Amino acid sequence: MSLDPLVFDVFARNCTSRPVMDTVAGRWGILTLAALREGTHRFNELRRRVDGVSEKMLSQTLHALERDGLVVREVRSAIPPRVEYSLTDLGARIAAKLNELIELVEGEMPQITVAQERYDAREDDLRS
Repeated sequence: MSLDPLVFDVFARNCTSRPVMDTVAGRWGILTLAALREGTHRFNELRRRVDGVSEKMLSQTLHALERDGLVVREVRSAIPPRVEYSLTDLGARIAAKLNELIELVEGEMPQITVAQERYDAREDDLRS
């Protein structure tokens, strides 16, 4: 008896890929993965690199990314013990795609800024 292969469809309400997408595509997930793409980091190094993230949010994000198999948490024996985070192979592949998105958005910011200003001016005119 053969089992049907699992089919994952992020558009389906109960698809188990949705929580993973929430973590990966959320602001802190994207930035954490992109920062770890630069190399292994300790917690406070990551917190400084991902400017604006709270300790609690970074901790939650790292736990979720580790659970999903994208990040490895390694405790180094030293005094005091050192905890380092790095990407798994899967995490590196996903981070590379996210980095493309980051570069695209950053490169298109002049055009995006013009669109935002045009939209805001139109909204201001409607309120007047």
